[in-house]
Amino acid sequence: MARSAITTVVLTALTVTCLVGEVLAQPKLGPPEISIPPAPVAWQPPTLRGNALPINLPTALKLVNARTIDIAIASQRIQQANAQFDQAKYAWLPTITIGADYLRHDGRFQEAGGGIINPSRSSFMAGAGVNAIFTPSDAIFAPLATRQVVRSRLADRDTIEMNTMLTVAEAYFSVQQARGEYVGALTAVKHAEELVRRTEKLAEGLIAPVEAVRARTDLAIRKQAAFAAQERWDVASADLIRVLRLDPAALIDPVEPPHLRVTLIGRDETVDTLIPTGLRNRPELASQQALIEATLQRLRQEKIRPLIPSLVLKGSGTNPPASFSGGVFGGGNDALNRYGPRADVELQVYWELQGFGLVNRAKVHERRAEHQLAMLELFRLQDRIAAEVFQAHAQAKSAADRLTHAESGLKDAADSVDKNFQGLSQTRRAGDLIILMVRPQEVIAAVQSLSQAYSNYYGAVADYNRAQFRLYRALGYPAAYLAGNEAVCAPR
Repeated sequence: MARSAITTVVLTALTVTCLVGEVLAQPKLGPPEISIPPAPVAWQPPTLRGNALPINLPTALKLVNARTIDIAIASQRIQQANAQFDQAKYAWLPTITIGADYLRHDGRFQEAGGGIINPSRSSFMAGAGVNAIFTPSDAIFAPLATRQVVRSRLADRDTIEMNTMLTVAEAYFSVQQARGEYVGALTAVKHAEELVRRTEKLAEGLIAPVEAVRARTDLAIRKQAAFAAQERWDVASADLIRVLRLDPAALIDPVEPPHLRVTLIGRDETVDTLIPTGLRNRPELASQQALIEATLQRLRQEKIRPLIPSLVLKGSGTNPPASFSGGVFGGGNDALNRYGPRADVELQVYWELQGFGLVNRAKVHERRAEHQLAMLELFRLQDRIAAEVFQAHAQAKSAADRLTHAESGLKDAADSVDKNFQGLSQTRRAGDLIILMVRPQEVIAAVQSLSQAYSNYYGAVADYNRAQFRLYRALGYPAAYLAGNEAVCAPR
């Protein structure tokens, strides 16, 4: 009794949560803030090669429902669940059979009194039958359970849409990051080439010959970094193309510059207010709540199965029975004759105790265990969602802080390279010696710092955007709202 009472209280709480969630699930969101701030350093798109495919973020998000396989699979699962619901809903209706039956017997036959005779006879019947087995437990509770499965599948599709939206966004920002790092690597290559040119022209009295070797070595390293960045761009592009099912031979060329910033959730939101929002909105919880209700209906179904009788309606005019209940019948010894109408209907009411009732009891225990497991899975899911909201909020906050420092660091690194090159052409006298204001190895260090600053900056921008989408998804806001919002199409 205690366990039953606890179950009732928990289910009541879940029902209230579900109803409240349906009211509050619609997010009160303003338009997403899509901004393209001034670049910290001059931005020049790289020269494209091969089959370039220009695409922007709004287009990629709108292709989520139209192109992805996962959502198509989820839609088919909804159709499957609806078909199963229809089967359960109409299972109590009678089955109609229409056809003909021919019987021929030759040889020995035992009469009802025990005597053996040796008749030869045949019969023919054409007609129809109405046959039904009405089990109240199945007719009442099976549709209720399968209806909840349909609700679960609908919520699962929303979950897949959110996950796919996040996958597309992360892949898109990975392309942006790789392209930005590639441009940064090319910029470092140009500076390294300029350093080699200047170093080789400097007089031997100003620098040691090893300085030119060091500059050429760094140039080779910069070129290797550019090739690696180009490879990352190709790989990230292929990943996004795979998700959106676009031309596999194309190279994604984002329309927006790589310093595009997307702010979906403001930084002033606290994690204490975000976690309840996620617990209200996440479709995974709605899906699991529906499954809990389905297991509860199946438990009730097994509890009343041995208590309420089943009703069987069948025809018995032919062998095997349950085929025809009425029609035209005729027969004879050597010829089929004497046709006339025939009707044979049998109605049964019976109780069924499977295995003296022990099997029924075992099925009740099985359904109760399924119900408890579904509830425990819900609790585990709530814990996971709360953790995801906390983690996404921390990532968004950290990425925003890193982005501020990375932007100023890139500006300083670019300014350092310019001033080091200026100092490379300036000399000063120290006694009888003329020395350079800046040595080539100092310029090399500045170029290396610039290359790292590019990676830090574009990595921070991409991490910021990815964290915003992760937080958006963790809060359970629908992907359709974001993909259909026209504000995304008009960056500010």
